[in-house]
Amino acid sequence: MAKELEETVPAGIVVGDDGVARCSWADSTPEYRAYHDTEWGFPVADDRRLFEKLCLEGFQAGLSWLTILRKRDAFREVFANFEFTEVASFGDDRVAALMDDVRIVRNRAKIEATINNAQRAIELVQQEGSLAHFLWGYELEGRATALTREDLPTTTAEARALAKEFKRRGWRFLGPTTVYAFMEAMGLVNDHIDGCHCRPAVDAARAKFTRP
Repeated sequence: MAKELEETVPAGIVVGDDGVARCSWADSTPEYRAYHDTEWGFPVADDRRLFEKLCLEGFQAGLSWLTILRKRDAFREVFANFEFTEVASFGDDRVAALMDDVRIVRNRAKIEATINNAQRAIELVQQEGSLAHFLWGYELEGRATALTREDLPTTTAEARALAKEFKRRGWRFLGPTTVYAFMEAMGLVNDHIDGCHCRPAVDAARAKFTRP
């Protein structure tokens, strides 16, 4: 059955040993499979989760997402579950402790950027009402469905505009490509490609989602 399905799915789709068709990047490891099936692309309005993903995308720069995904629980532990009101108060002693923690990516610039961005997140919430309200103002609407993963962009005008606004507000490690990866993951666009079993589920979730 899986072999028959594999012969009919479009390029950029793989059929797992469970017979399920997924985006090709999603079936290389159990971690990717679970992340793809339950998280990636489903819309998120929770400020803590949005801030976490922005931070982890920054840590990913120059690395694979799998590396970050496998360290995510440790990141959550040492960064106060990404409650930005707490992270904003981290001082030099906390930075030093983080630099000694082998469970996370020990990059001082990225660690300091996370603390800076937590401070900027507090300011943004004061100005915009919530992080979610601000971010969902950059949602992509009405783009034609891509046929293959290769057809998808690495960034868009919306992502470039959001990255520019982040920079203006003093955020760090959030360039256009990083921002677009965040938008894909948090459901601001549905980039599950045609033939992926998650695409209609994400479309349905986005249709029911109440924009903040």
